[in-house]
Amino acid sequence: MKKRSKLYRSRCEGLDRSKNYSFEEGIKLLQAMPKAKFDETVEVAFTLGIDPKQSDQIVRGALVMPRGTGKTQRVVVVADGEAAEAAKAAGADEVGHQELLQKMKGGWLDFDVLIATPAAMKDVRTLGRVLGPRGLMPNPKTGTVTDDTATAVKEAKAGRVEYRCDKAGCVMMPIGKLSFTADALEDNLHAAFAAITRARPSVVKGVYMRAATICATMSPGIPLDVNVKIKEKA
Repeated sequence: MKKRSKLYRSRCEGLDRSKNYSFEEGIKLLQAMPKAKFDETVEVAFTLGIDPKQSDQIVRGALVMPRGTGKTQRVVVVADGEAAEAAKAAGADEVGHQELLQKMKGGWLDFDVLIATPAAMKDVRTLGRVLGPRGLMPNPKTGTVTDDTATAVKEAKAGRVEYRCDKAGCVMMPIGKLSFTADALEDNLHAAFAAITRARPSVVKGVYMRAATICATMSPGIPLDVNVKIKEKA
């Protein structure tokens, strides 16, 4: 049996694992737990009624958290011409084409998000073995393959989160920091639920969202009520 830290054990006190908490209750309980020595990331995890072995049941996408994520994203764009200039104007940290790809080939991966134009993807794909395992390969489904590089950069900087189901049919994503206000975390939590609901594959029958939990980096998971009316920011 895994030995838990004193902090973790203290955080389990007052948690009823048999109860499904409302969003407001779950966040309140999480923020009332004894504090760690750093500002922890808050995550939500979904257990879905899908079969990830079937290609038409993969749940994958991206969303912009309405209240941000609390993390500064380093964004790199592979593009030429007007798309490159637009990316620079939008605040991309690095913009280029062949020279950038050579840096990556040499082992430079000091960034969080990689965006590429459709025309540049032929060259970017040659680095699949480098970028793929690190989750950095651009993909049209997550909005990172686009000619509208300005919008993609702004969204990445504003708190864009990518998600993808794992082999067990679960999806995890960050929704902010523990220091966020309760309202900010709740807004982001609603956005996450709405995104996963919209991403339901059409072939999936029966119960789709089986369970969800919210937790901080060093906390136990708090079960959430999945049968709630989701609010989305306009």
